[in-house]
Amino acid sequence: METKESIRATVRDRYGKMAKGSDCGCGPGCCSPAGSMEDIAVQIGYKKEDLAQIPEASNLGLGCGAPLEYAQAKPGEVVLDLGSGAGFDCFLAARSVGDTGRVIGVDMTPEMLEKARENAKTAGAKNVEFRLGEIEHLPVADNSVDLIISNCVINLSPEKEQVFAEAFRVLKPGGRMLVSDLVLRRELSPRLKSSVEAYVGCISGASRKEEYLAMMSKAGFRDVKIVDERVYDVGIDLLGEELSREALEAVTSVKVRAVK
Repeated sequence: METKESIRATVRDRYGKMAKGSDCGCGPGCCSPAGSMEDIAVQIGYKKEDLAQIPEASNLGLGCGAPLEYAQAKPGEVVLDLGSGAGFDCFLAARSVGDTGRVIGVDMTPEMLEKARENAKTAGAKNVEFRLGEIEHLPVADNSVDLIISNCVINLSPEKEQVFAEAFRVLKPGGRMLVSDLVLRRELSPRLKSSVEAYVGCISGASRKEEYLAMMSKAGFRDVKIVDERVYDVGIDLLGEELSREALEAVTSVKVRAVK
């Protein structure tokens, strides 16, 4: 995993397998027993009554927070989800923006898009669409989005500054960005940093917290602020006991809000 393209290829391959239920990645629910996804979603900030209103198959347990909790999506708004996966947050956002609003999900993994579109048919969600694309090169027009959300995805990008620049481009003036993501409180050991499993698990690709916020400001965002921060339990089954203990000490889950 030395080049940007090899990183993307690895992530795309692994998340394609996750869409088919044959591999694991980000999120405390990824490797959990069937039936526990709802409980885990509640633990990271989602409400049971909201989860009951969206397709169950859209919840793959890949998130590290509930970005819409602080996003305040309004009726009639256009919402963009960076790395939308099976559509979990998109369907929740669709309920907030209503029939006069629209939700766009962008994901680079064809298998995830297929699953998301199937879920949209199941839900009868006519105000949601899913587009194939990289979050570093968004297939979205300039100044066309009111709100951007993302859930434990930006840490996977090898070009985070480009992600924030693209987010700034597509937002309308005054538009908001609210992301849930993993950041580092301290540097990782070379062994953990070079682990493919740790990268796909949203750990070794994460940035230092201060750097993450600085990149958003550099892209042009103002009022960049952490609105929630909590311990993130990666679980010892993901990396083995020693590396998981290190990750637990180094990684934290944040929700960051910013305005264009």
